[in-house]
Amino acid sequence: MRDFANSIHLARAISPAAAVTDNTPYVSQIIDLLGYEGLVFAILLGALVDADATFTVLVEHGDESNLSDAAAVPDQFLTGTEALAAFTFAADDKTRKIGYVGSKRYVRLTITPANNSGNVFLAVAALLLGPRYSPTPNPPVA
Repeated sequence: MRDFANSIHLARAISPAAAVTDNTPYVSQIIDLLGYEGLVFAILLGALVDADATFTVLVEHGDESNLSDAAAVPDQFLTGTEALAAFTFAADDKTRKIGYVGSKRYVRLTITPANNSGNVFLAVAALLLGPRYSPTPNPPVA
């Protein structure tokens, strides 16, 4: 089957926003996986101005809708690694991805800058995969 659009669902994780010039973490929306088998976070990078900034990535999961029980996702439930999804100031206009195939219902992504004093532009979309029912809604609904 060549139709990919009807077998994924898109969700906003981190919206594009005004540039951040400090080390404040970017924390995604909590993504509800009810009715899906997994997800991929697609990280979209724009300009990364600071000449020595680094950005680490953390994926957390849990069973509570507010993620009050959040725990770091063990590596065996990630497709790709947090290290490969991380980036530096040299990744202007690049993309990164990391997937989740664990059994918890709720997932979120955090991107934490270090040594950042320049403008950072980024956004993250969550692509939910393996829907229980197909086709998925278009336009996507929360």
